[in-house]
Amino acid sequence: MANPMVLTENTSTREGERGSDFSELSRRMTEAGLLRRRPFYYTVRFASVALTLGGGVAAFLVLGDSWQQLIVAAALAVVFGQLGLAAHDLAHRQVFSRRRPSEAGGLLVANLLLGMSYGWWMNKHTRHHANPNHEGKDPDVAPDILVWSRRQASKAQGIPRFIGKHQAALFFPLLTLEGLNLSFSSFKALRSPSMKRPLLEGTLLVVHFVLYFGGLFAVLSPGKALAFIAVHQGLFGIYLGSVFAPNHKGMPMIEEGTRLDFLRRQVLTSRNVRGGVLIDAFMGGLNYQIEHHLFPSMPTPALGRAQEITERYCAELGIPYHQTGLLASHREALGHLRSVGEPLRNAR
Repeated sequence: MANPMVLTENTSTREGERGSDFSELSRRMTEAGLLRRRPFYYTVRFASVALTLGGGVAAFLVLGDSWQQLIVAAALAVVFGQLGLAAHDLAHRQVFSRRRPSEAGGLLVANLLLGMSYGWWMNKHTRHHANPNHEGKDPDVAPDILVWSRRQASKAQGIPRFIGKHQAALFFPLLTLEGLNLSFSSFKALRSPSMKRPLLEGTLLVVHFVLYFGGLFAVLSPGKALAFIAVHQGLFGIYLGSVFAPNHKGMPMIEEGTRLDFLRRQVLTSRNVRGGVLIDAFMGGLNYQIEHHLFPSMPTPALGRAQEITERYCAELGIPYHQTGLLASHREALGHLRSVGEPLRNAR
């Protein structure tokens, strides 16, 4: 799976040929009760994250101007990662079935607590879910600093061309900037016509950073504050990348003009990560990426049972279903990055 595989018209199943396949899987999920809301689970989970965040802030205030704050910075990077996963579940209406409470919770967690635009991320993530690993439609595989296919590598120029040669080795170092990149992109998106509430979102973002930077520089000396930011934002970016990169990177890419039915489009481009309770907590249920893409609003605690049903159903239909361990998933993703960058390394 680490090769830069491409799904073309010859390897696809046309939309109308097997259109009922997903309906049958959906029926099985409904009969198993896996689409029901789980309010108790989310109450406990969100309360735990909130208490941990409060504990981190309290520890920060108690320690004062000390280099021990770097431990707090590392701990809060994990908490911020969990907040990102909470915002993700809210956006998919896994927590609330109605739009208003989901949106209110998303704005609170994403904009105010994380410093990331909920509206911008929702727009981007919705397009990703509709067309995962589609070069022309999935923003997560659009060429930027990194290239995701040999076609993109052949067109890369400047800094992306240089980084593309070594992108597998540079992937995790670049992730240290991902948290800052999300915030920068959020502020940039406030001017976009697609932003529904730019004033509200912008205000919440400003409040977040006033409190974040104001608190750091009020309590810590400038050097310690900058070190705190570097550790906190760097580890936060690595955490996010470690959760999201294994899901699709290194899985087949879809070429323009290829038509797949919904079931195959989601299953063939996604990868599950095995690992039990610890991986479930670390990745917030996104280790069941295939099932999440098939049923985005399915609550996290139902995904494990859904995985068993989906894998068995795919076997009935002869659809390849891919899952592996966490380390192996990263090897596959990095192997893909190395492979698609090969033409750049061989170019004169």
